[in-house]
Amino acid sequence: MRVVSAAAFGSSRVFAVPDDPGRAARHRERNRHLARTDPGGCWLAVDEVSGMPVGAALSLRREGTWGLSTFVVLPEAQGRGVGRELLAAAMLYGRGCLRGIICGSRDPRAAATYRRAGFALHPAMRLTGPVDKARLPAPDGAVHEGSAKHRDLMDSVARRTRGGAHGPDHDQLLRDCALLVVDDLAGSGYCYLRPDGRVELLAATSRRLATRLLTAALLTLPDGTPAYVSGLTADQQWALDVGLTAGLDIANAGYICLRGMRPPAPYVPSGEFL
Repeated sequence: MRVVSAAAFGSSRVFAVPDDPGRAARHRERNRHLARTDPGGCWLAVDEVSGMPVGAALSLRREGTWGLSTFVVLPEAQGRGVGRELLAAAMLYGRGCLRGIICGSRDPRAAATYRRAGFALHPAMRLTGPVDKARLPAPDGAVHEGSAKHRDLMDSVARRTRGGAHGPDHDQLLRDCALLVVDDLAGSGYCYLRPDGRVELLAATSRRLATRLLTAALLTLPDGTPAYVSGLTADQQWALDVGLTAGLDIANAGYICLRGMRPPAPYVPSGEFL
C-alpha cells in the first residue's frame, strides 16, 4: 500500500515530508486501523498479469458521514479505468451515508473524478513554515492537555461541526498525536497535533475557541519545527489569520470535496480521518 502511494504521488506532492521509518510505521498502522474498522471500505486493485498492486482506496463510515482516506493509482495504470472502479467500490461502502468528504490533491484528473461523482469542490489552502512565536499573542483562555477521557467531548463537537463523530479513530489519533482541549462556558473544542508539526485535526464550537486552540498548538511546537496546517477553505479565515500572524506562508493546496454538507467550520480536517 505504501509503495503504491509513494509511486502514485511521487514528486507531485505539494508538501514534501522526509520519508523516515517513523512515518512509514505510522502509515502502516493507519492502514491496519482502517482495515480493522472498515474492511468493506478498503480496496486494492491488482494487475491481472503480474499480480502486483496498481491502486488502492481506503474509505470509512462514521455516523452517517463517509470519507475517502486514500485514493491512489500507479501512473502506468492510470487511464485504464482502475481509479474509476476503485472509487466506485469505495463509494458503494458509503451508500446510505448522508454526507461525504474527501481531502483532494491538486491533481486535475482526481478533482474531475470527484466532481463527476457528485462532490462539490471547495478550493483549499495550506499554511506552512517556522512559527515566529514572538508575533503570536498568548491564547485568550485556558487550553488543557487532552486524553482518552475527552472522547465524549470530542465526538460531541465533531457531530456539531461535521455531522458525525470520529469514534474509533480516536484510538489511533491518541497514539500518534498530542491532544489539546478547551472546555469552558464559551464552548468546547480540540486539536490533534503531530510531532512533525502537522495539525492533524481541529474542531471547535466557535471561531474564537478554534483560534485559541490553533494558537496554543503553534506555540507548543519545539523551536525549529515547521508547522503545517492544511485543508483550509474560505470558511476558515480565522485559521489564516492565526497562521499569518505567526509568520507562516500561505499557498493553494487542492480541494475539500463535499457531498450533502457545507464546509465544516470552524474545522481543520484530517487528510486521513477527515
